[in-house]
Amino acid sequence: MRVPSTMRVFCPRCKTHTEHSVSLYKKGRERTMSIGRRRYNRKLRGYGSQPKPEQKKFAKTTKKQTMVLKCKKCGYTLMKYGIRLKKLEIAT
Repeated sequence: MRVPSTMRVFCPRCKTHTEHSVSLYKKGRERTMSIGRRRYNRKLRGYGSQPKPEQKKFAKTTKKQTMVLKCKKCGYTLMKYGIRLKKLEIAT
């Protein structure tokens, strides 16, 4: 799906429809010392197999893409969550 690089969307801070720049959401680097990561690493130590089942077969052919919309007027960012697409292309 092709998406324009700028969209006119409602901004909750400006309380009007304004121009927003569009980008694709990317996950940040995972923290190695967070409690969930430390707990999972502890499970992996020692003898025994993988603690959680590894997924062998994929049921879905697409992934949910998230668009990040940034207001050009005030700089407020909002997200369009979970649009299921094969490919998201931002047109220039």
